[in-house]
Amino acid sequence: MVMNREFWRGRRVFLTGHTGFKGGWLALWLSDMGAEVHGYALSPPTDPNLFTVANLYKCLSSNSIADIRDIVALTRTMQAVQPEVVFHLAAQPLVRHSYSAPVDTYAVNVMGTVNLLEAVRQTSSVKAIVNVTSDKCYENNEWIWPYRENESLGGFDPYSSSKACSELVTAAYRHSFLESSGVQLASARAGNVVGGGDWADDRLVPDFFRASDSNQVLAIRSPQATRQWQHVLEPLSGYLNLAERLLEDGHSFAGAWNFGSEDSDARSVQWIVEYLIGLVPGATWQSDTTSQQHEANILKLDSSKAKIYLGWHPQWDIETALSMTQEWYQAWRQGLDMAAISLKQIKIYEGYI
Repeated sequence: MVMNREFWRGRRVFLTGHTGFKGGWLALWLSDMGAEVHGYALSPPTDPNLFTVANLYKCLSSNSIADIRDIVALTRTMQAVQPEVVFHLAAQPLVRHSYSAPVDTYAVNVMGTVNLLEAVRQTSSVKAIVNVTSDKCYENNEWIWPYRENESLGGFDPYSSSKACSELVTAAYRHSFLESSGVQLASARAGNVVGGGDWADDRLVPDFFRASDSNQVLAIRSPQATRQWQHVLEPLSGYLNLAERLLEDGHSFAGAWNFGSEDSDARSVQWIVEYLIGLVPGATWQSDTTSQQHEANILKLDSSKAKIYLGWHPQWDIETALSMTQEWYQAWRQGLDMAAISLKQIKIYEGYI
């Protein structure tokens, strides 16, 4: 799949969650393609963070630090921007945090989606919306085969449930309001992403590098838990391609889409850690034997729909994804220009380098 850079040149984009990990990479990519990117999000959630270390404010046409739960501020900001495309990535993104903060998780992930779509209804310029949810929106039966877009929604924990709710909100607004007004709305579901610039707690790769940098033993909760791992640029390329098709081809692309890695890249947590140890000699790990809250043991996505109808295919296998991630963090430790490093990785992904 070749990115259509010319399509994005001069395109006005409203991006929620631009101070986060995935949102930061998307803001940088859109800006590099010539889009006019307007961000709306809370302050960066960690220190350090991608937004700060890569000086991503420089790639934005406007940088609104505000809460997705504030519908008045959100609507006012969107109306001022008058975007054509909206990417909704603002979220409470952590499963384990949702156990300690369920009310906030539902407020951000469910009512945040409602607020976003209500703001769209008040902004006549919007033509296409991509709401990014999660692979965890599916009712997980611990199946060995991947989930398709027509599988049942569900969620054991508050985070997973909130993302299923966001999907239901998306479908309801599409059918009740947006479809008839010519606004194309799709949802996007991706797997576990890796990549430079992620410092979130309770994520395997950031936890690994934190432990390695501090010469500590990494404690792993579920070594045999299996996921489809992918570099952050993989689903982002899908979101960009999907938004383009929503604008150009309309109604037939409004719906739910999976953007997962190849099934061959479904690996256990232990495999990921041991591969990273091969890249960062001296790092060590051990099983965390303390009592843990429920998390899915196996979860995979079937991305056949995206492959057939969007022409989207994963570009990097898991080994490449982890190597690119390690190279990014190594460059950061060396004090290099992380915007330039990130853009270089985008160009490598696109095949220009």
